[in-house]
Amino acid sequence: MTGISVPGTNLAMEVQQASGAAGAAWLLLVLPALGAAVLLIGGRRTDKWGHLLGSGTVIAAFVYGLFLFLGTTSLAEDQRVRDLHLFDWMPVNALDVEFGLRIDPLSLTFVLLITGVGALIHIYSIGYMADDRDRRRFFAYLNLFVSAMLLLVLGNGFVTLYFGWEGVGLASFLLIGWYQGKDFAATAAKKAFLMNRVGDVGLALAIFLMFKTMGSTQYDVVFAQIGNQSTATVVAIGLLLLLGACGKSGQFPLQAWLPDAMAGPTPVSALIHAATMVTAGVYLIARCAPIYSLPQAADARLAVMVIGAVTLLIGCVIGCAYDDFKKVLAYSTVSQIGYMILAVGLGPAGYAFGILHLLTHGFFKAGLFLGAGSVMHGMNDEGDIRRMGGLARKMPVTFITWTLGYLALIGFPFLSGYFSKDAIIAAAFSEPGNRGWVFGGIALLGAGLTAFYMTRLLILVFLGKPRWKDLKSEDGRDYHPHEAPATMTIPMIVLAVGSVFAGLVLSGMLPEWLTPSIGPLVEAHGPLSHGMIAVLTVAISALGAGLAFLLFGRGEQPVTRPRRVSFPVRAARADLYGNHLNEALFARPGTWLTRALVYIDNRGVDGLVNGIAASLGGSSGRLRRMQTGFVRSYALSMLGGSILVIAALLMVRFG
Repeated sequence: MTGISVPGTNLAMEVQQASGAAGAAWLLLVLPALGAAVLLIGGRRTDKWGHLLGSGTVIAAFVYGLFLFLGTTSLAEDQRVRDLHLFDWMPVNALDVEFGLRIDPLSLTFVLLITGVGALIHIYSIGYMADDRDRRRFFAYLNLFVSAMLLLVLGNGFVTLYFGWEGVGLASFLLIGWYQGKDFAATAAKKAFLMNRVGDVGLALAIFLMFKTMGSTQYDVVFAQIGNQSTATVVAIGLLLLLGACGKSGQFPLQAWLPDAMAGPTPVSALIHAATMVTAGVYLIARCAPIYSLPQAADARLAVMVIGAVTLLIGCVIGCAYDDFKKVLAYSTVSQIGYMILAVGLGPAGYAFGILHLLTHGFFKAGLFLGAGSVMHGMNDEGDIRRMGGLARKMPVTFITWTLGYLALIGFPFLSGYFSKDAIIAAAFSEPGNRGWVFGGIALLGAGLTAFYMTRLLILVFLGKPRWKDLKSEDGRDYHPHEAPATMTIPMIVLAVGSVFAGLVLSGMLPEWLTPSIGPLVEAHGPLSHGMIAVLTVAISALGAGLAFLLFGRGEQPVTRPRRVSFPVRAARADLYGNHLNEALFARPGTWLTRALVYIDNRGVDGLVNGIAASLGGSSGRLRRMQTGFVRSYALSMLGGSILVIAALLMVRFG
């Protein structure tokens, strides 16, 4: 490790203590991984206490991560980035990949988010999955997910990151497809797995290109040498990394898998959509700040901003039209990750704000998903918001905690989302020329749309008259909404507290804390002051919320979808034809190509081989019939052959 001693000072002792604590950072990976191994290998013998072990290992990882974080804060800024070498992983000729960890402000920030929110989701799952006979296996998969995500953010090289990247993909496949007997869950899991592989190809190609041009895949070597590469190489690496980020973070054009991931249990939705998998793309770009901050990477950064802005709008528009509780929140996640991608695409002016919004989003979006799970838990697993209404009186704790998360998400003044989202909008307006107005305007429009669809959700679920009293669920049961048990409500309360105060606490300290990892925050000034943007954002959000109250807060709301809807609504409910586009551009051409190759193989390659075999077989069969076994036949053949040879010789001699 680097930077271990400063002899003769009190600081030296602090550095040595913090470095000693960092030397056991591998425990962060091992604790949840060990929990997963025990639960999977132990089988049914661990059913009675498996959920306690799964939760306990993640809580222990959080405690150790907090201890490591506090130790790091006591170090000088230039001592806060430490690489922990564990072992040589792939020493093959010129390829020398070590398995090591990077303990720095960025990785520790993610460690606390992953283990902290992950621990709350584990505790929530104890109550939510209480009636599932395979609860022990569910907690094993959750632990596997957390361990893989920790490896992703702690790895000190791109290959180590990729190992965790693929581990997260495997765990998400297992969790999204948890309800194996339901076709939609299996389809959603396969869709998530395959669409993520598209992004993973981009990340893998970026790693290959790094090794080809710089001879290493370790962060310290790549970041030290990237400035010496050509503009084409830097842009290519930046775009390939962006493709990887689009896959994991559900960004355009690979966003279609993320809403379908709601097929898994609600704790899975909260874990994937709040604090772990979908934030991996944001982490990747922030970790690669030394690449994207280069002047040669200007085009790659512009591509990042465009992807973030487009995805932001796509998520907002589709979220306005859906009637499925969790899918509205899923498209909200697509939109909010778009804000984060836009922010990190702004470079030094936005890296810290993207991470700030990622952290605040981890609190309020996890709370919103867990609140949705609480509602569905009390409503016979019903997810259609048209069949709800008036639940605030039946579920007061869920209503209050969910409302606080809702207010934080729409940017209500002085709640967490207000500090992080406004900072991104202000940074977007600071882009030079017309870019600032374009990206800033899109971010403002997204704030208004977010307030609209989230207010619609609040009204149809918790306010108004109950629309469920005269209805029955799909399994024929009456609805009896009730508050969730304490194992579910306590995590929701903790997340609600974070939704209120996280932005206020983090906004002042986070940019300075992250400086050793992503560089100093560059304050850029646009045509509008930060105060003007704050007022404008609140006004547009209030306009969106007010419009939702006018449309859905008055009169009776239908419990069934109207037969005829306008084209914009149909388009939004069809995911803006994103699935149709992917099918037309990739799925169908792939199917046609496969069929053509099969035809060529069957009729061409196999036909040629089979034809040669048939010709040889037929010829040998005909020749075999000439072997009669009679001497007179052979003598006649010899005579005929002799005559032919003599005739040929005579023709040559006299002809």
